[in-house]
Amino acid sequence: MLKKILAVLAMFYAFAAFAAIDVNKATAADLDGIKGIGPAISGKIIDERKKGSFKDWADFITRVNGVGDGNAAKFSAEGLTVNGSAFAGAAPAAKVDTKTQAKADMDAAKKAKADEKAAKKAAAKEAKEAKPAQPAASAAKK
Repeated sequence: MLKKILAVLAMFYAFAAFAAIDVNKATAADLDGIKGIGPAISGKIIDERKKGSFKDWADFITRVNGVGDGNAAKFSAEGLTVNGSAFAGAAPAAKVDTKTQAKADMDAAKKAKADEKAAKKAAAKEAKEAKPAQPAASAAKK
């Protein structure tokens, strides 16, 4: 019986942790709990909210300096809402692993350099093969 009660309490806690937080009603601590929102952005949100409630996501993005479509999408995915609505704009950009990208760039540069070297070598070989043929053709004309 005790295990069932603890399981139910754990489910309620999990539900509360993932519950949506409305930007017009949230405290600074609630806002800080959203991944990506720190004290600076939560302060800007609170300051702008004192001027009036946010009407929608567009109003929120316009009024809070430092929040664009990408951040709005991330905040919404973490549970932030404006008047109960999730952000319906652009999805957040996919993260690019910088080490993987750097390795791919280096591999591409090495391949390009190798291709250039092979092309020069082929051109030199072609030029070398063409040179002896010209004197022989000249000699045949005389």
